Amino acid sequence: MRTHGWGGSPPAGDDEAVARIKAATHRCVRELGGATTIAHVAADLGISRQTVYRYFPGTDAMLIAAALDGTHDFLARLSRRLRSVTDPGEALVEAVAYTIHEVPHEPYLRLLLDVEGGNSLLRSVTSDTARAIGRSLLDQSAVDWDASGIGPAPRGDLIEWTLRTVQSFLLDPGDPARTPHELRAFLRRWLAPAVAAASGPAPSQAAS
Repeated sequence: MRTHGWGGSPPAGDDEAVARIKAATHRCVRELGGATTIAHVAADLGISRQTVYRYFPGTDAMLIAAALDGTHDFLARLSRRLRSVTDPGEALVEAVAYTIHEVPHEPYLRLLLDVEGGNSLLRSVTSDTARAIGRSLLDQSAVDWDASGIGPAPRGDLIEWTLRTVQSFLLDPGDPARTPHELRAFLRRWLAPAVAAASGPAPSQAAS
């Protein structure tokens, strides 16, 4: 580990260096959003870009690592809201509605869900990183997904569908936008029955 730079206070080891790079990334993302680059983070820390490259191969990797840490508080809050929800449809309704409500205050969610458009963090809302966050959304509830008939494979489809639903509402909230109460009512009418249907046996396909 190189010791020059770092504002005159070099980290004690690689773990501390990574932690400080992530902390600087958080500061830059709050100010610059998806425009954040390694150059911005290096300038914040008073180090060279080459020093950052020792720990992250590029801007995407740095932002994704910071994003996975940066969503912890949001997921913890969501977990508290869903800890007693055992119905799959209601869990999805609350997860979607709460996420939509919180995105304006969560810069990493905006990046992960590609709300800003054209950012360098993700290529699509269905990227592996976005799916990991979506999987975490489902895991925050008390739902026994396997017992509900939504095993690993259909759960992957449900995660993609949930992410696309959230992104759609964020990109076009409606005119006028629904209140939180109206949004939950809308989702209970249309989203919850679809989840309930997915929990049942798969329909047989007609012979071709």
